[in-house]
Amino acid sequence: MKIIILTAAALACWAGAARAEIKVVTASSDLKYICERVGGAEVKAESLASGDQDLHMVEPRPSLVYKLKKADLVVRVGLDLDMWVDSLINAARNKRLFYGKEGYVDASAGVPLLEKPEGKVDASMGDIHIYGNPHYWLDPANSKIMAANILAGFKRAAPDKAAVFEANYAAFVRELDEKMAGWQARMARYKGLKVITYHSSWPYFARRFGLDVAGHVEPKPGIPPTAAHLDGLVKKMKAENIKVILTESYYPRRGPDFLAGKTGAVVVPAAVSAGGARDVKTYFDVFDRVIEDLEKSAGNK
Repeated sequence: MKIIILTAAALACWAGAARAEIKVVTASSDLKYICERVGGAEVKAESLASGDQDLHMVEPRPSLVYKLKKADLVVRVGLDLDMWVDSLINAARNKRLFYGKEGYVDASAGVPLLEKPEGKVDASMGDIHIYGNPHYWLDPANSKIMAANILAGFKRAAPDKAAVFEANYAAFVRELDEKMAGWQARMARYKGLKVITYHSSWPYFARRFGLDVAGHVEPKPGIPPTAAHLDGLVKKMKAENIKVILTESYYPRRGPDFLAGKTGAVVVPAAVSAGGARDVKTYFDVFDRVIEDLEKSAGNK
């Protein structure tokens, strides 16, 4: 009798431990964070890229394929930023994750896009994204749409947990709204502030918080700066009194530091994803940190 009771207890424990967690793999650490907020205890999320990686340049590896083999959902940035995910999905041969299937989530669906190219696009224009600028997560308001897309994916995967996911989503949105009010109040004094950015990563952030992106360290997207281009930026920055250079933390500092040395501007190296710096652990931390650094660098300018 004791053996039967112990066996039953062991089976019950095993069933509880093996409860059907949704295994979700995301392209970015920000998407992982949002999945964890919306999914709560019902999901186990992993990111293919770390927070300090350039999402244009992630190298597909067998270990990433293995993660996708076991996944119930894949969540991508989309807009041809993370095209490397396609080769991983194909190699994993996990039919649930194919485009249009129940396990495929494009976080960009429904996001109002900026910088859609018009006319003919060719290699001479640099690393142009044909669907529009893919750095949409840098407007925190867009995370409501991202989270809603993730919510829909979770409800497909576990419809019996829909109420849990919806409650988690609502809690995420409430916290986001509170954060947004604070961020916008802090940034109000910098409306119209001219900045130089390394790459065209910041139009969504700039539109949300009223910054004026006056130029880029790159002459064209993905093209390293030339001496002539930097000299032109120096003249522009001096003429327009531009004193802030905003750059992702993974880009080379040589160009920004050259500009700062010639103009007296301050370089603001920003972690653009969760985990991109030691004190940037969450998606919300991204904005807390970059706004704090902008406040320090811009001052009363």
